[in-house]
Order: sequence, then structure tokens, then C-alpha cells
Amino acid sequence: MKNSIKLIMLFFVGIVAVGCKKEDKSASYHKGEMTILTDESFKSVTEALAEGYMINYPETKIKVTTKKEDLGFIDLLNNKVRIAVMSRDLTPEEVKEYEKQIELKFLPAKFAADAVIFVVPKDSPKEKITIDEIQKGLQSDNKEFIFDGANSSNLNFVAQKLKKLPKDLKFSVIPGSKNIIEELNKYPDKIGVIGLNTFSRPYDKESEQLRSMVKILPVEDNGKLYNTDFENLRKMNYPFTRVLYFLTNEGNFNIANGFIRYSCTQLGQMIVQKEGLQPYNLYRREVQMR
Repeated sequence: MKNSIKLIMLFFVGIVAVGCKKEDKSASYHKGEMTILTDESFKSVTEALAEGYMINYPETKIKVTTKKEDLGFIDLLNNKVRIAVMSRDLTPEEVKEYEKQIELKFLPAKFAADAVIFVVPKDSPKEKITIDEIQKGLQSDNKEFIFDGANSSNLNFVAQKLKKLPKDLKFSVIPGSKNIIEELNKYPDKIGVIGLNTFSRPYDKESEQLRSMVKILPVEDNGKLYNTDFENLRKMNYPFTRVLYFLTNEGNFNIANGFIRYSCTQLGQMIVQKEGLQPYNLYRREVQMR
């Protein structure tokens, strides 16, 4: 009888061991499929990082899907995706909900400094914009600022910087940042609000074409003018500099956390720089002289 019990126990242990081995094989950072949710404003840098990761790990397949920032966060909480890109700061209530539902500590993986920028047609006489103009304009019934939609990262971030709720701001909408640029000439009295990554790639033909159609307005704050060069992004001097970060609901080191680690290491940060954004993690260049 005792021998029979031992055999049964060994049988079940064997099943569990085999099951564990299979699970370990299927769960890996260097193979498998994953979808990343990102707001349209930083789709370009997300796609570039995904392509770099797939080149390094050919057995992975990463799909980048655009979704409004707030909706992407909700999908992450509901385990519809494993990873999402964010830019605005979460509220204490949102952090609490994340830690409750995901059962992980809130640890944003910061990887790039981007910016929300204000653009006008190339032939516009306007040369700058002040914080005061932005605040007053977003309370005006003229709705002179054009955003790419409600729940978007650009609207969320500007509202947060001005210490307002998005629903309390008055603005016009043209869906899609590229559409804002292409249609801005029809509304010479309006100001487009887009993400820098929309056309930040230095040598990309489409980016060059989009840049040629508009003028980026420097922002005046306390009497000083700030543009979106690397120096002002690195030092966070430009008033609407934002830090992009990844959030995941993956509790182990599989493809989502593998991708995050890659994006934050030197290879990933070089891709961020090639995208025309400021890398969040700076790496010192060392030149060996012989």
C-alpha cells in the first residue's frame, strides 16, 4: 500500500515538473509576441524601439498599436495588453488602482524626453507664445488651440501643466497630429498643439516635409524664451517637456520587461536619440587612444 502511494505521488510530481518546464520554455524575453499601446504622439519612437528589439531578437514579434493615452492605461489595468507608453503623471488614485489591480509596485520605466509643441503656419507673423497666452487661450470661447482629440497625451499633459482638468479647457479638434499640420493653413488664426516626436526624426523625408509646413513657437516663461533643442529638453527648461515612460503588468522577465530593459540601455537610448528626442538615460562616450 505504501509503495502504491509513493508511486502515485511520484506520478503527480512528474506531471508538475513537466508542466513547469513547458511554461518556462514558452515564457521568454527573446521570443514570443506582444502588442504595445501608445498614443499617436509618440508612435514613431515606440515603433523604432520595437524594430530594434525584433532585430536583436528575431523570434519576437512586437505590434505597435495607437490608442489615446487614458484608454491605453485602462486596457493595461484590464490585462488587455502587457505594456503601454505614458507621458503624464498618474494621480495618487490611479497609482493606487494600478498597484491594486496589477499587484505590482508602480515603477515607471522612463526612456525619453519629448515635448508638447505649439505650431503655426510657416508664413504666420507670430514668432513666440507665452504661458499666459496659452492659459487665457484655453479658457476662451474662440477655441484658438487645436488638439488631436480628447483623452490624448497632448491635451492631458498641457492640462496637467496648467493645473487644470482637460474637461475645463476650451479647444478645437482635428484628429491626428499630421492632419493638424496639413490643415493648419485653413485656420490662420489657430495654433496647433502636437507632440515633438510627430516630426522629430532629423533625416526622415516625411518628417522634413511636415516640418517645412509649420513654424514651432518658442515658449516664453518669466521673460525667457525656450525652444525644444536637446539642451532645453535635457535640463527640462522648455516648459512643456515631458518624460515618456513604459508601464507593464508583467510580473516576471518575459518579452515586456525584456523590451523595457532594451529600451533603457545604451542601444535603446541611441535609437531614442536618432528619433530626435533626448535620451533619458545618458551614457558617457569613451574614446580609446592608441
